[in-house]
Amino acid sequence: MHKALRIGLVIVAMLLAPLVVRYLPQNQYLMDVIITTLIYVTLAIGLNVTVGLAGLLDLGYIAFYGLGAYAAAIVMHGGAAQAATAGGPGFWLAIPVALAVACIAGLLIGLPTLRLRGDYLAIVTLAFGQIAKLSENNWDWLTNGPQGMEVAKPVLLGHELRSPYLLYYVIAAIALLTWACVRNLNNSSVGRAWVAIREDEIAAGAMGINVPKMKLLAFMTGAAFAGLAGAFFATKSGFISPPSFDFIETVIILAMVVLGGMGSLPGVILGGVILAVLPELLRSLPGILNLEGTFDITPYRMLIYGGAMVLIMFWRPEGLLPEAHRRRELHGATAESETGTAPG
Repeated sequence: MHKALRIGLVIVAMLLAPLVVRYLPQNQYLMDVIITTLIYVTLAIGLNVTVGLAGLLDLGYIAFYGLGAYAAAIVMHGGAAQAATAGGPGFWLAIPVALAVACIAGLLIGLPTLRLRGDYLAIVTLAFGQIAKLSENNWDWLTNGPQGMEVAKPVLLGHELRSPYLLYYVIAAIALLTWACVRNLNNSSVGRAWVAIREDEIAAGAMGINVPKMKLLAFMTGAAFAGLAGAFFATKSGFISPPSFDFIETVIILAMVVLGGMGSLPGVILGGVILAVLPELLRSLPGILNLEGTFDITPYRMLIYGGAMVLIMFWRPEGLLPEAHRRRELHGATAESETGTAPG
């Protein structure tokens, strides 16, 4: 099937999804799961730029998500102490502000880490994530501290978008925009420069690639998409607080990137969908199998979730849908092991 036709079918399916879900049992719950899945997919695509394409292990990624959420909440309130109302500056103004705040934060964390690699970079970004969370928790004058902040719903043509069916189209547009931007970057000289840095930073510099500039761009691009997702999360949830942006969220998003296939856009999307939907599927499994009241899966739900991730990585160590050149390398290695020959 032609690539453009496949993309068109996916977009049509996304447009029609709420119309189909509306007639299913537990439709409100299903819409909430779909919206949450699209938030995670957007975050995974953004992290894939930093980790999958540029090879920069960012363990503070969730901080950009939180900064975007708080920036949007503050803009929509006009301040931490003011209650959320539909008459504030509004979600549509908060989006570019959240994106800009996250992007600037990506620049600030990228500048001092240009010379760091691997474990050292991971430690610095992890520290940044913890600093951001502690700031959100202690700056009562700005973020309302541990009490959190209420956030208004988006307003369009004078009407609040409270229905999950309408909110779905907002996050669907954000996810599609994120996908289109990263896809174009991936196929450009910028994307090829990121991959070159990931494979061999010294060789990339010798080829004339401005390594510091490309690293900064990767940090800022990934952070911008996280801020975008954070702005939507704030208005969708109606309330945000520091525990919403724990380190474990970074681990989950990183797992989506690794599970799907680092650097592979379709793989990252698939990984995001699987890891976002699987916990909810396990939660509903007793009802699906008519085992409610006879077997409580709750104590074992996350154990099964983690076990499934381990099994998938044993089965597909390069990810479910690895990059094209990684697939060729994997198939070449498999063929060599079967014939007993060595390269060269």
